Amino acid sequence: MTTSRLNPYIMFQGDAREAMEFYQQVFGGKLTISTFGEFDSSHAEIADQVMHSLLETDSGYTIMAGDTPPGMEDDTSDNITISLSGTAAEELRGYWKKLSESGTVSQPLEKQMWGDEYGACVDGFGITWMVNISEES
Repeated sequence: MTTSRLNPYIMFQGDAREAMEFYQQVFGGKLTISTFGEFDSSHAEIADQVMHSLLETDSGYTIMAGDTPPGMEDDTSDNITISLSGTAAEELRGYWKKLSESGTVSQPLEKQMWGDEYGACVDGFGITWMVNISEES
């Protein structure tokens, strides 16, 4: 059986390792990190930076990330938001607490007019998150 998945790949400016270690603290799971130095010794100035990292959590989330290497276009636009949603209220509230405490809350996690709990924040690494908790039916 062939499978596929869609997951975020986040590019950072030299702090991918710290960001991914933070996300591992938030979501748990297994984190693997490969540095530029492991694959290419010609760029000593970025040898310790992250070429590729992968976080796979017990909840089935997958996040990938890396540091933008020299010469690659530096697009730090904020045109993406990562959304967490579901009915696992305590799990989602726990993620919200950890993500929002290091950043800026733009919408507190609270009951909304459509009946769900919803909140939005930007974490300490500049990534925007939305959390929506639906009631089980």
